[in-house]
Amino acid sequence: MERLTNKEEEIMQALWALERGFVKDILSKLPEENHYNTVSTVVRNLEEKGFVGHQAYGKTHQYFPVVSKEEYTRKFMKVALKRYFDNSYKSMVSFFAKEEDISADELREILELIEKKK
Repeated sequence: MERLTNKEEEIMQALWALERGFVKDILSKLPEENHYNTVSTVVRNLEEKGFVGHQAYGKTHQYFPVVSKEEYTRKFMKVALKRYFDNSYKSMVSFFAKEEDISADELREILELIEKKK
């Protein structure tokens, strides 16, 4: 699975939220600076890449995600973990702790999740 561009990710986020939608529906979930033709082109590119499927209704198409948000997130996070944190979850968590992007309460919740998983 390849990494998506920022614009492709933005459109996938909208489509994941919608679950199914026409280009106009996707457009309504995006910032106003997006244009119909641009979104339509990106959605068709996402379909060629295997991220999106469609159901035809005459000349119009209703699009739906083929790759789940969880599946893409899992793949992206594995790449980020390897690329930026040398495959170390400890390094990743300590990075967010140092940046104050994660609170002590959140760390405790993470530890509880890990303990429950064991």
